[in-house]
Formats: sequence, C-alpha cells, structure tokens
Amino acid sequence: MQQDISVWVRDPRIQSTDFWHAYIDYEICLLTNSLCFTKKISCTRRRFSEFVWLRQRLQVHSLLIKLPEMPPKNPFFSLNNARQISERMKGLQTFLEQILQSPFLLSDSCVHLFLQSRLSVAKMDACTAGRTRYSVAQAIQCGGQSLPRFPSTEDLNKGSEASSSSPSSNSDSPKISVPGSSSMDVALNTEETGPSAVIGSIQ
Repeated sequence: MQQDISVWVRDPRIQSTDFWHAYIDYEICLLTNSLCFTKKISCTRRRFSEFVWLRQRLQVHSLLIKLPEMPPKNPFFSLNNARQISERMKGLQTFLEQILQSPFLLSDSCVHLFLQSRLSVAKMDACTAGRTRYSVAQAIQCGGQSLPRFPSTEDLNKGSEASSSSPSSNSDSPKISVPGSSSMDVALNTEETGPSAVIGSIQ
C-alpha cells in the first residue's frame, strides 16, 4: 500500500498576549496512512516563530541535509494584510510538505511534536531531551485533536491534489479569525500534572 502524508496550513487567527502585543497562528492539519505516524489524523496550531524553531532544530540534527527554505521574515509584515498572510501560509505549507518528503527528517521527534502536539517550544525541547515525565509518544497522544471538518480518508488517494485543493492554498485573501480573548490552548500545562494540556515575536 502506498503511504501518503498530506499536510495543510490554514485558518490564520490573531492572538493577543496583551493590549500591545499580538501575533498570528495557523492551524496545521495532518492526514496520513504512513507507518511513521501513530496518529493518522491530527490538528494543532503554531505561530511563525515555532516554524523557525523547527527549522533550527532540524539544522542542528541534520548537518548533512539541505533543509527546505521558509518564507523570509518580513519586517513590514502586517497582521491586517491578507495578501501577506496568504503568501506566508503557502510558504509554510510548502516548507512542511518538503520536510515530510524526507525519510531522514521524518525520524526526528521534533517534527512529530511540532505537528501533532500542543507543547510549547520550551516543552518540546525538554521532551526531546528526556527532561519531562512524559514521552514523545505520550505528548502526541494528548496533543493535536482530530476535527470533524477534517478531509476524509479518501483524500489519501489524491496525493498532491488534496494538498493543492486545501483552503489555504487556493485563497489569496484568507479569513482571519480574531478571538474575543487570547485563545492559547493549554496542553501538558505542567510536568507535575503530566499529559493534560500549551502552544507558545517573530513575525
């Protein structure tokens, strides 16, 4: 059986840490039948700085592999510019798609925690270093949720067509959600409580 991995980056949302500071995070959805993943369907949310963290960790762990490029940091990036947000989403999705094409990079636990957990950057670092009471597998199991609106398993047979038909790929003017309050989820909140429920300004 052919093993397929489809990933979507979509649904940008403005999150506020306080009155003066805000950032955008994106929903990352994964659909796969690959043996590399124990969880076949998952969704989580990540901000741009967390993508930067992932590439930096892969750079350290994969010195001999040329990593895919990320969308460049734009000092003039605006949370209110739909075109800039759409271009960034497309670039981030391409970045993840290229990572998932590499069997070597797929073996890195940072990739799996990034895609299928809700751990913050600090907790992902601690987990991969074995400094937490929960394992990588436990963090993933309690992490990214499966959503009813996720594409059906029939999309696995469509390969790249499914990826190109995602909302984030086709829309040049994405709908940006602005929650009434900060919607940072709590995932694996503390090591003392064990796996229960955190996503973590680079723009």
